[in-house]
Amino acid sequence: MQAQLAMAQAELAQKTFVGSAGGGMVTATVTGAQALVGITISPDVVDPEDIEMLEDLVLAAVRQGFEAAAAAASDELGGLTGGLDLGGLLG
Repeated sequence: MQAQLAMAQAELAQKTFVGSAGGGMVTATVTGAQALVGITISPDVVDPEDIEMLEDLVLAAVRQGFEAAAAAASDELGGLTGGLDLGGLLG
């Protein structure tokens, strides 16, 4: 079971997940290993007079990406762990 769990974790770490905000104006790409690997910002959402809105959109997109990765980890690894408490490993 430990080998299966390690293999599933390695496979999950290679996957990417995308979160978005502002109707897709800001996207964040994260890995299953909870690493932020990319941010895309549409030029249409960049307003020098409203930096706070852009910051909020980036934060929302990143959070959504991490939530998607955590949900996938829970789905993929949850069956292998049989409800064991892995100390936050699953999100």
